Amino acid sequence: MSAAEAPSRSTSTTPAPPPVIVLVRPQLGENIGKAARAMLNFGLTEMRLVAPRDGWPNPAAGPAASGADIVLQNAQVFESVADAVADCAHVYATTVRKRGVTKPVVTPEAAATAIRGATARSAILFGPERSGLETDDVALARTIVTVPINPEFGSLNLAQAVILVAYEWSKGEALASPPEVAMDPPARQEDLEGMIGQLDALLVDANFFHPPDRIPTIRRTLRTLLTKPAWSEQEVRTMRGVLSALGGAKRPR
Repeated sequence: MSAAEAPSRSTSTTPAPPPVIVLVRPQLGENIGKAARAMLNFGLTEMRLVAPRDGWPNPAAGPAASGADIVLQNAQVFESVADAVADCAHVYATTVRKRGVTKPVVTPEAAATAIRGATARSAILFGPERSGLETDDVALARTIVTVPINPEFGSLNLAQAVILVAYEWSKGEALASPPEVAMDPPARQEDLEGMIGQLDALLVDANFFHPPDRIPTIRRTLRTLLTKPAWSEQEVRTMRGVLSALGGAKRPR
């Protein structure tokens, strides 16, 4: 076969699927719901539950999810961690405690980068609320995910831990951001000077400036105060309207 006849190789790569969030032996339905809410906020929808203490479904999860019902409805239940991650090629265990196992330790940001660069499915394990993952759970993972935390108070609740990891994942996704609002044009210097002069005249009429030897300092302080903000044209117009009202100017009816 000639080079011209040889089939071309595609250079495109399939994007990594979002990671699976695995809650290992979660205790409270409310915490499962809050974790689901955290997941959906950052674009994650696949939750797996390993031996939830109070069974599944749990009526307390729905209200705590605050609308993240799709995550709860599609949640799968497994008897063991091994079963829950059987189809995953990359397994991460979240923990802030030493578990007597030697594995690479990365931050949530580094884990998210690695997951996005992988082609196979990844899973992230989160332990029960009271004690976190056990050593045997961590042993099933290939990498430990942890965050720098106060050594005297290393306690994150389940939803907080999920948020930290899910947010780092979301930074590489095209999620919605708050709409940008067009800023008003900045005020010109002559507009600022007009406002400062107007205020100065009102203060003179009100006998504000005293004692005489302090007048230059007071005026400099007022000028500094009024020029610190990045005043827009509209803000200057509004403030001058306020000053006019204080000065007794009447609005036309």
